[in-house]
Amino acid sequence: MDYRGHINPAVKLGLAVIGKTPYSLVASYFLGQLLGAFVGATLVWLAFYPHFEKTEDEQLKFLCFATRPAIRRPFWNLICEIIATAVLLIGVLGILNENNSIGSGLGPYIIGILVFSIGLLLGGPTGYAINPARDFGPRLVHALVPIYGKGTSDWRYSWIPIIGPFLGGVIGAIFYENWIAPLISL
Repeated sequence: MDYRGHINPAVKLGLAVIGKTPYSLVASYFLGQLLGAFVGATLVWLAFYPHFEKTEDEQLKFLCFATRPAIRRPFWNLICEIIATAVLLIGVLGILNENNSIGSGLGPYIIGILVFSIGLLLGGPTGYAINPARDFGPRLVHALVPIYGKGTSDWRYSWIPIIGPFLGGVIGAIFYENWIAPLISL
């Protein structure tokens, strides 16, 4: 099975931990994923530039770029990100498992539905980063670009959508590999 086509450093790290991708590729993927998120957020800034001038609410401006919790409780916010990303990895590995009879062309679409579902089910408490690059790259753009009345980039919270997904990715991959995959291959 090909595990190259993803945009999430937490997925790449989880796959490396269980031996599905070489560790030697992890750093280059991380850099590329972060750069992609940075460029994407820069395009968002450019596309919405006139709207940022007219929008008074600094939180609405910020949430175009990065996540912020509904209730700031760092330990519980971290737990939510770990759970959401573990569910992502379990789902991705299940979808890509060659014993499940999913056609190779359907995998990416089903993973998209999985990400959407995680957002609906677990996104409320933290905004569901589930992807360290998706939060850090755009948060960095928010900090660097001139946006009228943008407020803070909330760096005190920024470690949660980075560390939580990395931990959740590793936990989800290990859980899948040790407890689910052996059952599927029976």
